[in-house]
Amino acid sequence: MDQPKKKSIGFNIIKNDSTDGHGGYGVGALSLENISPVFVCPEDEEAFVDIGAMHARSVVEKGIKFLPNKEEVPNGKLYWLVWVTIDRKEQGSYYAGVTACEMSVDRAIRRGYKSLPEHVNKMDKSLKRHIMVDHMDEKSKILLREFLTSHNEEIWKLSSDELKLALLEGK
Repeated sequence: MDQPKKKSIGFNIIKNDSTDGHGGYGVGALSLENISPVFVCPEDEEAFVDIGAMHARSVVEKGIKFLPNKEEVPNGKLYWLVWVTIDRKEQGSYYAGVTACEMSVDRAIRRGYKSLPEHVNKMDKSLKRHIMVDHMDEKSKILLREFLTSHNEEIWKLSSDELKLALLEGK
């Protein structure tokens, strides 16, 4: 007797305004349209966007089994997954939410450390326009600042003083 196939439950990203009056499926869903995952690697002195991180399928994460304890990955390479939310105001777009999550990867043993609840919570905080980068090391903050300014200087200029101070501007 054949087993019936299990239905897979997919995660849907709802674009644009899901509450445009139809009142049906997707009402109240979070729009992830203006958020981007940026990886910062202080060891390689680089920062880059990898949209695959939205579903834990980034280049950094592929082929790695993540463990919940940092101590289990003592030789892990440090990465920061930074959730960057862009919003618009009258003058133009700006970086509205920027939150960082620590993770480490040891390719030799195909293991890494990350806290999935932290990643989800920080994504949510970024969407809610929070700036949470104080726990990053100085080198990573500088790399992130350089990435954000070079990505779009106008967006950086319109961003909050809180973000600029948090990323060590002027030091």
